[in-house]
Amino acid sequence: MSALFDRLSDLFERGHQEDIPDLISDERFAVAERTADAAVLIAVTDRPEPGLILTQRPTTMRDHPGQVAFPGGKVDGGETAVEAALREAEEELALDRKHVRLIGTTDRYQTGTGFDITPVLGVVPADLPLVPHPREVEAWFEVPVEQVFNLSNWTENEVFWRGEMRHYLEMDWQGFRIWGVTAAIIANLSRRIAVEELLHG
Repeated sequence: MSALFDRLSDLFERGHQEDIPDLISDERFAVAERTADAAVLIAVTDRPEPGLILTQRPTTMRDHPGQVAFPGGKVDGGETAVEAALREAEEELALDRKHVRLIGTTDRYQTGTGFDITPVLGVVPADLPLVPHPREVEAWFEVPVEQVFNLSNWTENEVFWRGEMRHYLEMDWQGFRIWGVTAAIIANLSRRIAVEELLHG
């Protein structure tokens, strides 16, 4: 059994026992006419200093071109959010679902572009031979959990969008700009999981 998996599962369960009213959301910006269920895989690598696997989307994509994202996409008819997240990770990175030890789904995130995203948390072995799909993934990388779960490492910015100020988090990691939806999902999850206990508990 994996010690990281056991600690993360325990902290995940404890962290979701109470409601957190002020999680980050773009729900107020959402355009009601265009909504779609989506799911992403938050894959935590099982190593002494665990990381999160992130991708960079090609600049040619219609939705969020060039942005850093978790593996994921729309939920197809007849499948659950968990099934969609695993399928998308296989399609985008050749990350075989048999390697993912699932922990659970965390707080849904509604984007301003009409996606209702369910993040799915799981643990994967370190150093899997991932292969990016050229049409869906420009590049992939791993960022340390300790780096992104510490909210003091993020910069808070704002932009005027759809008639009001939109606040968002941003971080540069080795040339990759992590911001927007991906940053918000990470920040929300970090409030559910005591990172010090996870890494040093």
